[in-house]
Amino acid sequence: MKRCCEGVGLPCLFKGVGMASPRPPKYLLIFDFDETIINENSDDSIIRAAPGQALPEHIRQTFREGFYNEYMQRVLAYMGDQGVKMGDFKTVYENIPLSPGMPDLFQFLSKNHELFEIILISDANMFGIECNLRAAGFYSLFRKIFSNPSGFDKKGYFTLGPYHSHKCLDCPANMCKRKILTEYLAERAQEEVEFERVFYVGDGANDFCPSVTLTSADVAFPRKGYPMHRMTQEMEKKQPGAFQATVVPWESAAEVARYLQEVLKKKC
Repeated sequence: MKRCCEGVGLPCLFKGVGMASPRPPKYLLIFDFDETIINENSDDSIIRAAPGQALPEHIRQTFREGFYNEYMQRVLAYMGDQGVKMGDFKTVYENIPLSPGMPDLFQFLSKNHELFEIILISDANMFGIECNLRAAGFYSLFRKIFSNPSGFDKKGYFTLGPYHSHKCLDCPANMCKRKILTEYLAERAQEEVEFERVFYVGDGANDFCPSVTLTSADVAFPRKGYPMHRMTQEMEKKQPGAFQATVVPWESAAEVARYLQEVLKKKC
């Protein structure tokens, strides 16, 4: 199956990572990145590398709803003009803290890695995600990372591109996570890998879109009080039973680890 991110054509791009499992895993676990794995929005975090740790008003006024990726391209061009280099961005990304309990969840997954196939779908960027996860020591957990391609051009400017195009009316112009997840599951099925259950850990409105496709066997873990959580509650009020997956809100990712631990106990 064709990869959605092919053909973007930016120089020096970070596009993805693959890691083979020794045997077919039973469960697929999907993570978001911003305000899920990490406790911040990484696009906001990198402003700490800008002069005065702030953006000028004329840049901020160019933001349009649904076109955040394009906005960030302008932000990064401005930061390049101001002399912000790769090392400056790398330092910021490496120091973004993980969300509460996330190290506990990752340690649990490391111990049970043969049972879980773990992927990451994020509207951040490949360079930032790789920097953060390598610094935290958890990069190798992920079989595949889907995010916007990014890199550094000949001038040393941090460049960013859209992940793909799509027809979903509910998602940003550059990425629909439902499309990515649907295509990934189809690809794995072609490779004769079928999952007993799917687990989705996220926080944002763009995480709600793919979670709607989950079945009654699956589990959605929305971060408590964030848009994904509110949207699952609203759907249940308006259309009881329409959201099929079990919903398990979390404040600490250690709660996700405890839930998954119970799932494994019941299978023994």
